[in-house]
Amino acid sequence: MLMLSIGNLSAQVTVEDYERAYNLSALASDKVFHSDIRPVWIASRYFLYENITPEGVMYNIVDVVRGTNLAAFDHVRFAASLGSVAGRKIDPGKLPISGITFSDRLRSFAFVFEGFNWICNMKDYSLSRRDRVLTRGNTELNDWFFRDELSNGPVISPDKKWTAFIKDYNLWIRSSGDNKEYQLSYDGGMSEYYSSFIKWSPDSRKLVTCLVRPAERRVIHFIESSPSDQLQPKHYSFEYPKPGDALPQFFPQLFEVESRRHLKVDKSTLVDQFAVENIFWSADSRYFSFEYKRRGNQLYQVLKVDAGTGELSVIINETSTTFIDYSYKKYRYDIEATNEIIWASERDGWNHLYLYDSENGTVKNQITHGEWVVRGVTFIDAKKREIIFKAGGREPGDPYFIHYYKINFDGSGLVRLTEGNGTHEAFFSPDKKLFVDVWSRVDMPPVAVLRSAEDGRQLFVIEKADASRLEETGIRFPEPFVAKGRDGVTDIYGIIIRPVNFDPSRKYPVIESIYAGPHSSSVPKSFRPFYGEMHQLAELGFIVVQIDGMGTSNRSKAFHDVCWKNLKDAGFPDRILWLKAAAKKYPYMDLDRVGI
Repeated sequence: MLMLSIGNLSAQVTVEDYERAYNLSALASDKVFHSDIRPVWIASRYFLYENITPEGVMYNIVDVVRGTNLAAFDHVRFAASLGSVAGRKIDPGKLPISGITFSDRLRSFAFVFEGFNWICNMKDYSLSRRDRVLTRGNTELNDWFFRDELSNGPVISPDKKWTAFIKDYNLWIRSSGDNKEYQLSYDGGMSEYYSSFIKWSPDSRKLVTCLVRPAERRVIHFIESSPSDQLQPKHYSFEYPKPGDALPQFFPQLFEVESRRHLKVDKSTLVDQFAVENIFWSADSRYFSFEYKRRGNQLYQVLKVDAGTGELSVIINETSTTFIDYSYKKYRYDIEATNEIIWASERDGWNHLYLYDSENGTVKNQITHGEWVVRGVTFIDAKKREIIFKAGGREPGDPYFIHYYKINFDGSGLVRLTEGNGTHEAFFSPDKKLFVDVWSRVDMPPVAVLRSAEDGRQLFVIEKADASRLEETGIRFPEPFVAKGRDGVTDIYGIIIRPVNFDPSRKYPVIESIYAGPHSSSVPKSFRPFYGEMHQLAELGFIVVQIDGMGTSNRSKAFHDVCWKNLKDAGFPDRILWLKAAAKKYPYMDLDRVGI
């Protein structure tokens, strides 16, 4: 459809249009200043950030006590020192360094230059080279999906008296005192064997590992036709099971060191696994817990095993008649001192936090409530019994905009910490008393402010981005647009992008940029100078749109459930209605010519 639309426009699209589209990224670069602030805290009094200015990249340090925002160092003097060791002239606005880290008292800073770590003494700007920066090699693809359960080495007990290992598919231990070996399991073999990823209890008296029932390995192959380091093609393979393929099954088993007993854990309920994972011992060694996902995404359990008896019990039983979105919404935080777990669930139709009693598996209370969604937990203070989290949809306007909040474990004391009609990203000080709030929209450049984490009070503005030079190029910011979905009630959100030489008297064919994968939402919410191929396509004479229809994530459970056993829907009914509403407001959108 895209090729047909371009063909129909061949008389209108000029070489200049193609050149402008091709060069748009370069045109947009270095045109927005004091933007994209990413603070790095130095203790809890200062933070460093990289500041893009008309003169180049400068580094600033903010003193939150004095309220000052100054150059982190003398860039001209530092450039001269760096140039003397590099043997060439260095531009103070284009310092070829990375990874700047200041000492707590700001007397020196470390940085990376030409593959080495360096230290700059702020007193005289002398530089000293340290060790070479370690680089990670390329990882092979062949073990991408499942690890080799027999590949781990011996595991030493916390008290150093014992070493656990796998021999002949079974679990053994070796005494550090006399080097004698003792077999703990006898039922391992080629068809079912014990995993070498062994977990010792903190008191070194027990250990747990999984009895593994392997599945046939499904391998796919790739050919790299033109590798950069050789003439011949390269072959890669890795494990990649497809829907319906058998998966390996894992059954946690408990063993006692002193008695050499195998306390068999019931396997009968752990059927048709997608995964058994996250095995953790309690700090007092009374039990271990693990998580069980049943295939089909309709059952997710947190279970625990009594270390004295091997008895298996359910702490959390998460069920759904459609699907549990555990890949993107699952959250668990254990508080052993009070035998509690903070857990995220969509059981009431919205993603919220719950407080569980981990001893008996009961819900003590729902922490967050309402027709909005928790988008992540930033910090938990178990002593103050407070949670700092981010959420969307609680404030009026775009429900995808992220705001930050604070709430008590019992659900009381909810405080919004961020303000401003946009999506927010917070960078908290190490003591969690302050944070830098950077917020923007697709049609509004970023603002960075310092706020109190106690009540969200704004302390001062750090930077306000300047996009005037970008606007002078003629590049247009995307326009957010909202229309009703298929039910006539639900708001559907998207954006409209127009070309630099936009003429409202013309008729424009429409291209929808779509990725309707149900695991997330796709429409951008934060500011960028240039939205890649969407802006480039617009330069070829199109109106380009992007829309999040029903069946995508980050809204209510009902909104998301539209995709269940219905991937072919892909939000099309909502996206069509959205396009019709946009064309009604903007008649220059020609819906007789729509491509994706």
